[in-house]
Amino acid sequence: MQRTEQEAVLFIALMAAFADGAKDERERAEIRRIAESLSGDINVAALYQDALLKRRTVAQAAAGLASPELRQYAYEMAVGVCDADGAHSPAEKAFLEDLRATLGLDAVAGETFAAQAAGVANAPLDAASPAEPPYAATLTGAEMDKMIHNYAILNGALELLPQNLASMAIIPLQMKMVYRIGKAHGFELDRGHAKDFLATVGVGLTSQYLEQFGRKLVGGLLGKLAGGFGRALGSAATGAGFSYASTWALGQVAKRYYAGGRTLSAQMLQESFASMLGEAKNLQARYLPDIQQRARTLDVAEVLRSVRG
Repeated sequence: MQRTEQEAVLFIALMAAFADGAKDERERAEIRRIAESLSGDINVAALYQDALLKRRTVAQAAAGLASPELRQYAYEMAVGVCDADGAHSPAEKAFLEDLRATLGLDAVAGETFAAQAAGVANAPLDAASPAEPPYAATLTGAEMDKMIHNYAILNGALELLPQNLASMAIIPLQMKMVYRIGKAHGFELDRGHAKDFLATVGVGLTSQYLEQFGRKLVGGLLGKLAGGFGRALGSAATGAGFSYASTWALGQVAKRYYAGGRTLSAQMLQESFASMLGEAKNLQARYLPDIQQRARTLDVAEVLRSVRG
């Protein structure tokens, strides 16, 4: 993928992040932070400003994507960004329909992928899944730590896989992990609570998915393999470490929060998450071989079926 193609795909993803016009200032600040933090040959901060101020159009970006594979990939990334916080809004739906037409993609294929993505984004929290860590209604502290670790390994492995739907499964799995931790402490949670918990601690849903994607793209982890797009497991430590760390830190904070009867303030949750995230980043290098091994043996179709319930 050439630099101009990388810029075009990333610009379209940023436009998708702003498509609904309803992102709160906290989420916008996270997207801006991501744009400013991504290093590489691409000036992501400039692309962020172009998208925010609409100094460039989607049609102009699409013109830089010559191959059908690249155009399909850009569309799938936009769908993932729009669906990261749940089913897309009417404004996001209109954006995606216009994008699909601009990219010249088949309507049926586009709708099929969008439906699959919506199924992943709105996955039920209580579905049993053989692809996930074992779960019981009551867990000891050690058993809960093991479950959190295994969720982190699974999400790190999903980050290494070429399928966009695999990356989309990470946030629903994080939400399911929070649901299970809360339930083990006697709390019945719904999707809204789990989503709000992630947002409160500082795990923005749209921004997290955008960061996963941006790290892979700017870091050169996406390449053309066998006519499609993928990455070599041995070179993908950055993305896998990011997903492992965010999932592990989220699980540890959730355990502390529900064990304490949900008494921690928003500020305390955010400070705890920041501290845990720093600790998790020190763990990720140790567990990278485990993440890579999990990715080699992971049945993506089974994971997606499990996530969708």
